[in-house]
Amino acid sequence: MASRLPAAPPVLSGFQYVRPLGTGGFADVFLFEQHMPRRPVAVKVLLTDIIDEALLRMFTAEADAMARLSAHPSILTIYEASISADGRPYLVMEYCPSSFTSRYRQETIGLEEVLSLGVTMGSAIETAHRAGLLHRDIKPSNILVTRYGLPVLSDFGIATAVGPGASGEDVIAMSVPWSAPEIIAERSTGTVSSEVWSLGATLYTLLAGVSPFEKPGRGMNQRELLKKRIAKASYTPTGRQDVTPELENILRTAMAKQPEHRHESILQLVTELQEVQQSLGFQVTPIEIAEDPWQPERTPGEEPQFVPRQPRSQVQYDSQRVSGPAKRSRRQLRERASDMGVPGQEEAGRSYSPRQLALFVGGTVIVTAVVVSGLVSLLGGL
Repeated sequence: MASRLPAAPPVLSGFQYVRPLGTGGFADVFLFEQHMPRRPVAVKVLLTDIIDEALLRMFTAEADAMARLSAHPSILTIYEASISADGRPYLVMEYCPSSFTSRYRQETIGLEEVLSLGVTMGSAIETAHRAGLLHRDIKPSNILVTRYGLPVLSDFGIATAVGPGASGEDVIAMSVPWSAPEIIAERSTGTVSSEVWSLGATLYTLLAGVSPFEKPGRGMNQRELLKKRIAKASYTPTGRQDVTPELENILRTAMAKQPEHRHESILQLVTELQEVQQSLGFQVTPIEIAEDPWQPERTPGEEPQFVPRQPRSQVQYDSQRVSGPAKRSRRQLRERASDMGVPGQEEAGRSYSPRQLALFVGGTVIVTAVVVSGLVSLLGGL
């Protein structure tokens, strides 16, 4: 949390100011009440004295990125983007009363919750990657918790394009404790591999209660000291007895020094987290990944070039199944608009395993045989 006081809140038509929520390097966030429909909302407002062309482009990119992705159940919803009467650009977003900013320092977060959170956030990040976007600032404080207790990924303010031909500005953006060595060394502005590192470092933090390269002692965790330790990337186990060797190895791989030694994608990482869930007898969290509707058309079966092909997991899950009444309600509300589309469009894109096809064909043959037998009997009776 920045030490400065927030600027004066803007006057927004249709909204009533309530109180400040937080401050940052580029913007303030305020709690407002929207009049119609009546609901609490978070309003992110750029600071007047730092607004320039580059920051406006970044702010616009955030609005566009979140608008494209916020239908995902684990990505923060954006309602509106505009410019206030005094010339300050602002975003109106879903209000989330809490986050993981400091929770890991105040309590021990259960292993089952962290694993579920890893799959949920991984689904959101993989969806962003398939939409051609990198988040570039994955960390505990950017995981918010809605009023229904559901985690959502926020703050795409420094998101950028990913993949061949991507034309993003060469801006090095980092939150040091959760940044990969190549980001720390400014050899890269961000890749899918660096996002794998950041998600692994975030999960490590939630389990260990400290970021991966923190050391006890006053003055031991200054920015430059952290950067030197991250550059060496010497993995230290979480120290928790309930963290299995398999999970330690997953985190160690995610935070490997060389990008080519990490998981090839977020999808591969979260699939391994699911396997840990299953081995421990936990409820397996579904992977919810949406293809971006704005992607150029591809031939059937063709993957986006920047998403590596993944071997089929030995553990299969129904990615459409959502557990819990609260999450089910939220998902139904968000998908209601898509239900107005072409009937059967979900079925049209669904693939089936050989076993499912065999069962289907076999069942069809049996039903056909029964019908034919009945007709023969009927005709014989005549």
